[in-house]
Amino acid sequence: MWRMWRRIKFLANLKKSIPFLIRFFRSEEVGIDKKVISVAMMVGYIAFPWDLIPDFFIFIGLIDDAAVLTFILQQIVKMAPSSLKEEFQLEKEDKV
Repeated sequence: MWRMWRRIKFLANLKKSIPFLIRFFRSEEVGIDKKVISVAMMVGYIAFPWDLIPDFFIFIGLIDDAAVLTFILQQIVKMAPSSLKEEFQLEKEDKV
């Protein structure tokens, strides 16, 4: 539960997640296969936005979108090299 809360805080803190994503995609330490998988997950959700809860339920409908986005970011963090995790202080989250 604590780990999930940290992931949600990471998602909510755009000042931290956007620079992380930029460094992830520009880093030579990250293999091209991991970059392609990350882009495929993001494009896949944008192209096929199947919702568990429809968005016309204003607040509740956005929760599943945030959950999918959090899941995608979590997978990207898992694929990131340790040097990048340390730079953005994400290393301790994977050990919890």
